[in-house]
Amino acid sequence: MFHYALIVAGGKGLRMGSELPKQFLPIGGKPVLMHTLEAFYAYSSEMKIILVLPHSQQEYWAGLCREHHFQVPHVVVDGGETRFHSVKNGLAEVTSPGLVGVHDGVRPFVSQQVISRCYEQAAEKKAVIPVIDVVETVRRLEGEGSVTVPRSDYKLVQTPQVFDAELLKRAYQQTYTPHFTDDASVVEALGFPVCLTEGNRENIKITTPFDLKIAQVLLDSCSI
Repeated sequence: MFHYALIVAGGKGLRMGSELPKQFLPIGGKPVLMHTLEAFYAYSSEMKIILVLPHSQQEYWAGLCREHHFQVPHVVVDGGETRFHSVKNGLAEVTSPGLVGVHDGVRPFVSQQVISRCYEQAAEKKAVIPVIDVVETVRRLEGEGSVTVPRSDYKLVQTPQVFDAELLKRAYQQTYTPHFTDDASVVEALGFPVCLTEGNRENIKITTPFDLKIAQVLLDSCSI
C-alpha cells in the first residue's frame, strides 16, 4: 500500500513574535521544517512527501534547501486560505490508492514508533490519529464560573493523522466550515469513526518562543 506524507506548513510566526515564519526558524543549525521532513524520510525513503507551503514562501524555502544541501525528495504545493484548503490542495498530488498521513510542519519530534503505528493501524482501520493523556487539571467554563471535569475523559491530539487516501479525498470534497479544526474532524463529518493510538509527548507543535526553547532541549537530548 503506497504511503504519502502531506506536510502542512503555513505558519506566519505571529505567536512566535518573529518576522520569519516558525517553520523556517533554526534548531540545531537548520530549519524546523527540514527536521520534520527528515523524520518521514527516515521512516520510509519510498514515501511520497508533499509539502504544502504558501506560494510567497516557496522561493525562500528553495534557497534554504540549497544553502543546507537538503536532499530529502519532496514536491511543493501552494497553500490555501485555511489549513482545510491547504490540505485539499495537497491531496491533488495523491494519485494512487494508499494511505495519507497529514502532519504539522512544526512538529519535528514525532517518533518513528508513532509514525509506524499510525500507518500500520490505518491500513486496517482507515482513520487513525495519535493522542496523549491530559496531565493537568481541566476546568470547563460555565457562565461566569467554572467546574473541574475528569481529565481522563479528554485527550490531546497530535499528528500525523493517517487515513485511507480515498476516504480522505472524499472527506475534503465537503464544504468548509470553521468546525473543521483538523483532518479527523473533516473525516468524522462524513460519519466515519476515527480511531485513537498512542502518540509521543515529545511531539510538540512549535508555535511560541517557549516551544522553541523546549525544542532545543529535546534536540540536545535525542537524535531526530
